[in-house]
Amino acid sequence: MEENIMILLKRIQEIETGNRFILGVDGLSRSGKTILGNKLSAHLKEMNIPFHIFHIDDHIVERKKRYDTGFEQWYEYYNLQWDIDWLSQNFFDKIKKSSPIRIPFYDKESDTQSIRNIQLPNACVIIIEGVFLQRKEWRNFFDYIVFLDCPRDDRFLRESKEAQRGMEKLNQRYWKAEEYYLETEIPIQKANLVLNG
Repeated sequence: MEENIMILLKRIQEIETGNRFILGVDGLSRSGKTILGNKLSAHLKEMNIPFHIFHIDDHIVERKKRYDTGFEQWYEYYNLQWDIDWLSQNFFDKIKKSSPIRIPFYDKESDTQSIRNIQLPNACVIIIEGVFLQRKEWRNFFDYIVFLDCPRDDRFLRESKEAQRGMEKLNQRYWKAEEYYLETEIPIQKANLVLNG
């Protein structure tokens, strides 16, 4: 992992002064995206390179918009979990130049969203970490994308015991959506760098 982080840091150091570098950390559930993002941010901090991390799962919509909608579960997860168009226009399209960024954050306890203003330096690394980042609506906003490739069996073992007992939900909601993503967007082939998760 450390060698791969060095590859990323070398690429980041090549950015032009005064610009924002948008790095996507893509991968399926439990592939190690957050761990990579945290390790990378620790190195950036040591190097005094300004950065900000966004976790795409912090920006999901309320449950009523993504559960029991009449669509198949995998479709709800892939297409309704986030407001894809809103994020495209108000987050991804503005993140390269604008500040502050106004973006909704989801609160699981209250099942509500609240808008926050995120102030970003003019020159910084912006790490966006999450699933399905290379969907057609978002792919072109990134300067560089890493895909963490990890076998499903390994990822399953990283799930909580409660999630492991919910095999139907894993099969019908999450894994079907992941299969759809792999087949339609071919993220492994499109990523700039593929790492083992």
